[in-house]
Amino acid sequence: MEKPEQPCQMNKPLDLLYNESIELLQSLVRTPSFSREESATAEILIEFFQAHDIPTERIGNNVIVRHQAFDPSKPTLLLNSHHDTVKPNAGYTRDPFSADREDGKLYGLGSNDAGGCLVSLIAAFLHYYSQSDLSYNLLLAATAEEEVSGTGGVEMILPHLPVIDCALVGEPTKLDLAVAERGLMVLDCVANGKAGHAARNEGINAIDLAMDDIQWFRQHRFERVSDLLGACQMTVTVIETHNKTHNIIPAQCQFVVDVRVNELYSFEQILEEIRMHTRSIITPRGFRLRSTSIPLDHPLVVGGCKQGRKPYGSPTTSDKALMPFPALKTGPGDSARSHSANEYIYVEEIRGGIEHYIKLIENLQQSRS
Repeated sequence: MEKPEQPCQMNKPLDLLYNESIELLQSLVRTPSFSREESATAEILIEFFQAHDIPTERIGNNVIVRHQAFDPSKPTLLLNSHHDTVKPNAGYTRDPFSADREDGKLYGLGSNDAGGCLVSLIAAFLHYYSQSDLSYNLLLAATAEEEVSGTGGVEMILPHLPVIDCALVGEPTKLDLAVAERGLMVLDCVANGKAGHAARNEGINAIDLAMDDIQWFRQHRFERVSDLLGACQMTVTVIETHNKTHNIIPAQCQFVVDVRVNELYSFEQILEEIRMHTRSIITPRGFRLRSTSIPLDHPLVVGGCKQGRKPYGSPTTSDKALMPFPALKTGPGDSARSHSANEYIYVEEIRGGIEHYIKLIENLQQSRS
């Protein structure tokens, strides 16, 4: 990446920030960055910041920068989004790494989720980088492994960061304010039967036992419904046996359940109720991705509402779930495009994202003045 003629200055013109953001996003999209394979895009981000004379820190495939006048005595706002992507699905008809611009759209894997958010946050960071009178420190972290909820992303860097008071998490929300987020618990389930010959109708079919439980998962409704997040949701997403031939009654059937939990239940409460009504062996993969929320009177939320953006509860889970401090999820793009074939973001959404983040940060700074 070519170095600009001069380092970033405070209050960089929006048009310049926008143009740099589009160029950076195209570089990121053209570079494969599947979860746990983000080294190349981490290098692109480091080169970008170095070209602006901004010191960087790298922890794994996570890139961290601090604004120039960072003062440990002040509270700190974390700006976070991820640079990893899922793998392209089979429905793509375009090159997922082309980063083509057409009809006001920038196409490519990760353009919407969450490249547009990441470059918009970086632009807002550059806008404030040299400003010395901020009431909140700014710390930006471009992180890895978000798409697989891995431990090599946000979870890896938090112990190395100063105390974080609040965060902006960049995910595509059409610039609305995801003030709450469902938690995610994945269950590995095993129904045990007894093998036998299919022709003689011997044994106990583990698929039949699994189907009884799967029917319960489909029909059960948890009593507590959240005003923001709605009801808890359970979806069976995988089912399999070890059978390789058609004529054996399966002795075991395994299936996976995706459980989305609102803020009115703990994972432990949900798991207890499930085990009371099913016969399969139920094993949760972990309790890390709990439901989260930020108070509606937090300055970040108030600032977003001043811009005419609406608070809502998000059905999807992000790295916000791993943050033990108030965090607002918001950003340009549309979650409905995430992980879709021929993913894209409108380039003007990025301009809007930059302005959105700058105003949110400005309002937060003013809240302490």
